[in-house]
Amino acid sequence: MASSRDLLSEFRGLTLDNVGAWPMVPRVALWLFVIAACAVGGWFGLWSGQKEQLEQLQAEEVRLKEEYRSKLQQAINLDELRKQREQVSQFVLTLEKQLPSKSEMDALLSDINQAGVGRGLDFELFRPGQTNVREYYAELPIAVKLAGKYHDLGAFASDIANLPRIVTLNNLNVTTGRTGSLTLDATAKTYRYLDPEELAAQRKANAPAKGPAK
Repeated sequence: MASSRDLLSEFRGLTLDNVGAWPMVPRVALWLFVIAACAVGGWFGLWSGQKEQLEQLQAEEVRLKEEYRSKLQQAINLDELRKQREQVSQFVLTLEKQLPSKSEMDALLSDINQAGVGRGLDFELFRPGQTNVREYYAELPIAVKLAGKYHDLGAFASDIANLPRIVTLNNLNVTTGRTGSLTLDATAKTYRYLDPEELAAQRKANAPAKGPAK
């Protein structure tokens, strides 16, 4: 206990005016305190900011590596992607060829009519409806009503599907007539691409309205 009292007595009466004259133990304790205070101050004032910056750089490194791997994979698959794009372009071109122009619609309507007549079917109704203009194409519905035998009606539907132009049969309804023949009510839809004037009108109609000039 005496040694503890002697140690505490060395800290009594000390002032910062004569630090050089302090006993050894208080001076060592002061230097340890200064070192600890500098370490804490350096950590919060400098090192902690550098640690955050280091963590940000490490995260950026991970992101750049992932981006590099992604671009490397894209480069490896570039030839395959080009082939797929070419296949899609060819497919779109094939579909465009199946869309008649405005001037070819009369011939297509005649082909639809001939498909029924060629199967021995009686047309009770063949009425083109109002053309519906879409963004890139126009749709023409045709109300049809045909009477005939079951197999002839099936052959007619197959002939329509095999036309060089796109024609679909919708809203099919088959009923039995008094004579035993079948009657087919349907809506045949065909499509055509828009001519330059129609495309220009569509773009103009879809363009955002401009506000009044200021």
